Amino acid sequence: MCGSSSLCYQFVMSALGASYIIGLFAAHLRLKARAAFNEASCGRALLEFASPMLFVKQSIIRASPERVFAFHELPDALVRLTPPWEPTRVVRAAPDLHVGSVAVVETRMFGLVRVRWVARHTAYDPPRMFEDVQVEGPFKSWRHRHTIEPHEKGAVLRDEVDFETPLGGLGRLFAPLLVEPRLGRLFEFRHRVTREWCERVA
Repeated sequence: MCGSSSLCYQFVMSALGASYIIGLFAAHLRLKARAAFNEASCGRALLEFASPMLFVKQSIIRASPERVFAFHELPDALVRLTPPWEPTRVVRAAPDLHVGSVAVVETRMFGLVRVRWVARHTAYDPPRMFEDVQVEGPFKSWRHRHTIEPHEKGAVLRDEVDFETPLGGLGRLFAPLLVEPRLGRLFEFRHRVTREWCERVA
């Protein structure tokens, strides 16, 4: 295939040299790509770690959306929705769910530290949705959106809570052990109370 052994040797050596250079370049590109991927993954992890956490509870209520919304507008709705085991006292219920209305409760962190919680209503769209946010309280941030959608069996009640824990990363690490189970029990109770009132024959 080659005209002479020296030409073949030169050709082979040139080919090997080119392959070596190409291999080095490819390895360099792989290292750069891996570094970029690791950096992006780290950035996404940090962004996810710093972003608010999300808790969702959803139930089907065999009643119209209007009736489900009416329950939440009862003057004592907040008291009804507070579980007896929770160390929480309603200091001042919001007069209504309209934007700007404020509720004040007292609760305890870990059963020891008394904390004042002030929530302000920030959105009101009956009978579909209302929202409140923490103005003062135990969380770094807290936004609670209540949505009620029509369903073939009545209505879907959905509670959606975006929250950031206190104590930064440490609080977030312990949230699955301390915060989320407590929210799960709280909203399980709330949905049961709501269902019982709404499905009761008037």
